[in-house]
Amino acid sequence: MEKFLQQLPKLAKDKHNENKKFFDRLKKKAPKNMDYIMQDLHDREFERTDCLTCANCCKTTGPLFTTADIERIAKHFKMKPQQFIEKYLRIDEDNDYVLQSVPCTFLDAENYCMIYDVRPKACREFPHTDRKKFQQIANLTLKNVAICPAAYNIVEEMKKKIV
Repeated sequence: MEKFLQQLPKLAKDKHNENKKFFDRLKKKAPKNMDYIMQDLHDREFERTDCLTCANCCKTTGPLFTTADIERIAKHFKMKPQQFIEKYLRIDEDNDYVLQSVPCTFLDAENYCMIYDVRPKACREFPHTDRKKFQQIANLTLKNVAICPAAYNIVEEMKKKIV
């Protein structure tokens, strides 16, 4: 897994143009059963992928925090939302709340999330490969294949399945 993780950014870069063309085609004409296909590919990949052996998403990128995320996590810590923001978050160039730094503050040494039960929506849904109307998040997916081995594998399987 470690070797694959090291190669992943280059693999994703090498496949970027191919993947972009594939997603451009999908946006124009997605199969009627696209959501079903994606759910199936997602489920099969995550039967063999253990995120705890990787946690690359937590180590290399940070999620966006919605207002609901901030309120829920602050409550978990028995803090006021503004205290949570001041302690852990910053506003990025898109005016979104993000972590002050990566790796994620809440990731422990064994790759467990210390706030798993109240984690941000972006973390709960990552890598977004089981999302309805998947073809609409092509740009996000193109980024995620460089971070997440499961997303990379799912996109490679998609290209075989949807011709």
